[in-house]
Amino acid sequence: MLCRWWAASGVGAGSGRWASCMAKSKFEYVRDFEADDTCLPNCWIVVRLDGRNFHRFSEQHEFKKPNDDRALQLMTKCAQTVMQELEDIAIAYGQSDEYSFVFKKKSRWFKRRASKFMTHVVSQFASSYVFYWKDYFKDQQLLYPPGFDGRIVLYPSNQNIKDYLSWRQADCHINNLYNTVFWMLVQRSGLTPVQAQDRLQGTFAGDKNEILFSEFNINYNNEPLMYRKGTVLIWQKINEIITKKIKMPKEEEEKEVEVNRTRTKVVPLHCDIIGDQFWEEHPEILAESS
Repeated sequence: MLCRWWAASGVGAGSGRWASCMAKSKFEYVRDFEADDTCLPNCWIVVRLDGRNFHRFSEQHEFKKPNDDRALQLMTKCAQTVMQELEDIAIAYGQSDEYSFVFKKKSRWFKRRASKFMTHVVSQFASSYVFYWKDYFKDQQLLYPPGFDGRIVLYPSNQNIKDYLSWRQADCHINNLYNTVFWMLVQRSGLTPVQAQDRLQGTFAGDKNEILFSEFNINYNNEPLMYRKGTVLIWQKINEIITKKIKMPKEEEEKEVEVNRTRTKVVPLHCDIIGDQFWEEHPEILAESS
């Protein structure tokens, strides 16, 4: 009878009353089929997402090759949005069509359920990509919704998580060097994609740097850091000056005054994270309180 009253009264199914009513129904046993996906304690939780079929997506939306600043900046904007919504993320790293989000070792967010971590990150990122598209691709219509897949990996030690992020940055360098040479051969030397692949087959990093320098007068070390190093997102305290209206004593009208305030914001960096310098400058990321 109570269940009928709550239903008739319009109380939502998400309310605590309705939930307790449902818990007493004969159908409750179906919850036994839910798998326990609690992440191990005292581990860094990494959610890595990748664009689904982004090779096709980038071609149909006419991304510039080998790097499109608009696409890279849009990815970073989406990642910043994820971090601002899910404040238990200690650091994030992105390159190309992927981003990795590192949750604090001691995070108790959603009782450390892996499915919650992954679905919240991927859905927030994907919706942000569509929402902010026009801010970066002003003259390019979004032809269809992009897709992203995600995975979760746990890392028990600080060295493990540093090595993971180093691996992703090393991957960024390897892929970007190849793509830079490849597209120079296609765009400026007139090779077909197949011919460019054949030209680069079996070459090492030094060979690719030599091709760039000798044939195109490009010093790879002078390429933008965002292309070569990817993007690191961390929390930093930023001093801001804002204007506020304040009513002064014995005065009828409000006056505008400048006020200094400190805010913690998600800041993008394009720097090396493989060496020790970055971690020495930002010890708070791996602090035990994380």
